[in-house]
Amino acid sequence: MKALFPAHRPLLALAPMQDVTDWAFWKLIAGYGGADLYFTEYFRVTPGYRLQRSILRSVTENPTGKPAIAQIIGNDVGWMVKCAQQLERHPVAAVDLNLGCPAPVVYRKCAGGGLLRDPDRIDDLLGALRAGIAGRFTVKTRLGFSDPAEFDRLLDVFSSHRLDLLTVHARTVSEKYGPRVHLDRIAQAVARMPCPVIANGNVATVAEARRVWETTGAHGLMIGRGAIRNPWIFQQIRDDFAGKPVVYPTGRDVLGYVEALYESACSDDVPEKSQVQKMKKYTNYLGEGIGPDFLHDIRRVTTKADFFGVCRRALDHGRPMLLEAERE
Repeated sequence: MKALFPAHRPLLALAPMQDVTDWAFWKLIAGYGGADLYFTEYFRVTPGYRLQRSILRSVTENPTGKPAIAQIIGNDVGWMVKCAQQLERHPVAAVDLNLGCPAPVVYRKCAGGGLLRDPDRIDDLLGALRAGIAGRFTVKTRLGFSDPAEFDRLLDVFSSHRLDLLTVHARTVSEKYGPRVHLDRIAQAVARMPCPVIANGNVATVAEARRVWETTGAHGLMIGRGAIRNPWIFQQIRDDFAGKPVVYPTGRDVLGYVEALYESACSDDVPEKSQVQKMKKYTNYLGEGIGPDFLHDIRRVTTKADFFGVCRRALDHGRPMLLEAERE
């Protein structure tokens, strides 16, 4: 796994985001410079589970040319191991365990972030997965369920297994996507873990990427919502670390991205109103870098024509855009 990491800059990973970072989004992001490493949406493992073809496509038809890690989520030890072994029959760089999803529908079933309330159960699950996975095994976690201090015990568990990579989203489940990120806890993981550590949370600008990397000593940076808002961010970070000028997109560049996103995310067999509603999921993130008036207007449109009318009024210009938000 360490061979994947560049020598003089952090490895850049695209975060897994359910119903967002699918095959089409991977392909689109790759066209703007893309990440060094990609994580699939999670495979939600329950008894009798069969690999979801739409998610598996990201691995079997990987459009990025970069390594892909398949993520699983659940709590049934036997079926989690079976699913991981099935995934290893496909071209995956690793199998990743999700220990951070903060969605109530997930954590209330003691999966994702819900497992963080039971470190002993995590210990058993990690032991079974490590024994059952022939290749690389990685974990993506939050700091705990409700208190960052829970991370001390979790690190005891993580460090006792042969993980190949640990991604730390430096918030608790209860903190969801709030403004505070506990960078000291990522630094703690870097000092403690024998494997590389990727930092996740609020990495949405070139300046923030440098700050997180220098503050934590992490080996890589994972970007999620910031990549939806600014698909150029991966290349911007690479250029900055290479000592090159950082190029910012113009309004028309961003408009072109929105048009490409619409084409990649929407299907002709889906009603127009549903397509527009799906696009609002993306523009809720993008709008944070454009302004409140844009968000106000875009949330009220119902047709494709009105949607792009709002986009053109806000973006049909040649001025550079930073695409930064007050909070990630």
